[in-house]
Amino acid sequence: MSVCKKCGLPQDLCVCEELEKEEIRIVVRLEMRRFKKPTTMIEGLNPKRTDLPKIAQKLKSKLACGGTAKDGYILLQGDHRDMIKGELVDLGFNESSIEVQ
Repeated sequence: MSVCKKCGLPQDLCVCEELEKEEIRIVVRLEMRRFKKPTTMIEGLNPKRTDLPKIAQKLKSKLACGGTAKDGYILLQGDHRDMIKGELVDLGFNESSIEVQ
């Protein structure tokens, strides 16, 4: 049985990821990319403590769009600012820590 290095609890009881989700400040903004294509950018997620590709994959399948996770942010094709807050709350992030611009 493995033990978490951060909190000392067994891996199946570890709460580090849940605590991390409550502490972070997430900024969601619209960015115009090449050829005037709108892109939703999600910043503020710590790539060392959260699984960015897993979160990006869940968001892409929920919002039916393409996208990627790299360099500490998630890019989603299209303007999803009106729906992204609810989806992030469903994934366990704190609603008050999400800022939509």
